[in-house]
Amino acid sequence: MAWVAWVNTCSRSTFSNAERPETSERNALSLREALCYSVENSLKSLSSCLLCNSCTLCSNVDKITFCHGGGVRDKSRLIIRPRCVFTSKKRRAGFDKRPANSLWYAHMSPKNLVIVESPGKIKTISKYLGPDYIVMASMGHVRDLPKTKMGIDTKHNFEPKYIIPKEKQKVITGLKAKIKKDTVVYIATDEDREGEAIGWHLVEALELTDRKDLKRIVFHEITKPAILEAIANPRSINKNLVDAQQARRILDRLVGYELSPLLWKKIKYGLSAGRVQSVAVRLVADREREIMAFKPEEYWSLIAEMTPEKTKEMFKAKLTKFKGENLKVTNEAQSKEILKALEGADYEVTSVEKKEVNRNPAAPFTTSTLQQEAARKLGFSVKKTMMVAQHLYEGVELDTGHEGLITYMRTDSVNISAIALAQAQEVIATQFGKEYGLKEPRMFKGKKGAQEAHEAIRPSDLSRTPDSIKKYLEKDELRLYELIWKRTLA
Repeated sequence: MAWVAWVNTCSRSTFSNAERPETSERNALSLREALCYSVENSLKSLSSCLLCNSCTLCSNVDKITFCHGGGVRDKSRLIIRPRCVFTSKKRRAGFDKRPANSLWYAHMSPKNLVIVESPGKIKTISKYLGPDYIVMASMGHVRDLPKTKMGIDTKHNFEPKYIIPKEKQKVITGLKAKIKKDTVVYIATDEDREGEAIGWHLVEALELTDRKDLKRIVFHEITKPAILEAIANPRSINKNLVDAQQARRILDRLVGYELSPLLWKKIKYGLSAGRVQSVAVRLVADREREIMAFKPEEYWSLIAEMTPEKTKEMFKAKLTKFKGENLKVTNEAQSKEILKALEGADYEVTSVEKKEVNRNPAAPFTTSTLQQEAARKLGFSVKKTMMVAQHLYEGVELDTGHEGLITYMRTDSVNISAIALAQAQEVIATQFGKEYGLKEPRMFKGKKGAQEAHEAIRPSDLSRTPDSIKKYLEKDELRLYELIWKRTLA
């Protein structure tokens, strides 16, 4: 058994022959005081803090609270688990989980709490923000309509009735435990409609509606400049985006809840008939009716194989006009009649037209065009493309640390920022030569109705060529990154 001061899931430093603290009541001790229980020279095994680069008695940890666990037998050892990670001269400390038999533990509240959607972003963003910020994940949506009933009050303006699913209650409890009166909460969910709605649900579930220190931040890429800029320029939650997402969710439920059971009964159990599927089925059905109503028509093509007098290269020519009129052959008899009229005729080439054709590259990737190109060139399904893109966006471990490799992958914009365009010119000049660069970058127009709230999908740093990061990526990640990198440079 041991005395344990638990502050966070960090490494453990053990101090022998420590004087034990009082067990009869809860005691609040500073980290400096706690370390003073250790024997002489015990601090010599510790070096500076990895997260904040301050002294061993890390300044950002002020208080730890010992809570009596009971049943202590051997009190000759005191285990201190600081919030910051310390390193030993012999071995770098790693992360571990709180042991089940720990008897003494402490809870600390962060000054700033950043809530993201995916746990894959935590490591990178924590590195950029430092020890004054704790980053936690909501694991996607934290509230939803109930599964066992409609959950929409159709008699009162279609008011949705949200619940916190059982699997999300632990997430909410964990987040609430970190939020104190002086904690500044940053909602850093994704910047699309879905992300905005998740942020709003978090505010409601965590009961933060009336807090003045609540901040909404968004970033298009997981890079240090983008994260710091987001922290410096917070905004409020965009209720229009939230309402747009709620309308889609409610429509899904109204259509699917009534129609899906019919599909289960008539076709196959488990089929979904939501907002998207219902329209898609209608399009397929309409097309099928057109095919069934089609009346086949017979037609003939007359193609001649010709060989010029001066060369032996044969080419084919199709008869398109006969006696000055456009030709449409609908039966065999008509085709034989025309062929008989052409017997013994002389043919000559009256003109040859040559012209230069400029081929422009396609626009930078949007979500849909990335999915299409990945399917055509890489054989990826839509699901696989988005999973690989999500991983590239959240980042991988490089020599410089955990870095996000591409910008946000859910976008309908074809725009690229001026900074990225300038970097593209530098990369082109370095990799291929200045003569291949353009004086003015190509500008593309988006589709009618596109929101274009974000940039197109591009590498977060164009100087990271596919070859330079090849050793850090899986095969599929490299193939997709190379596709995005080449399209952006083009």
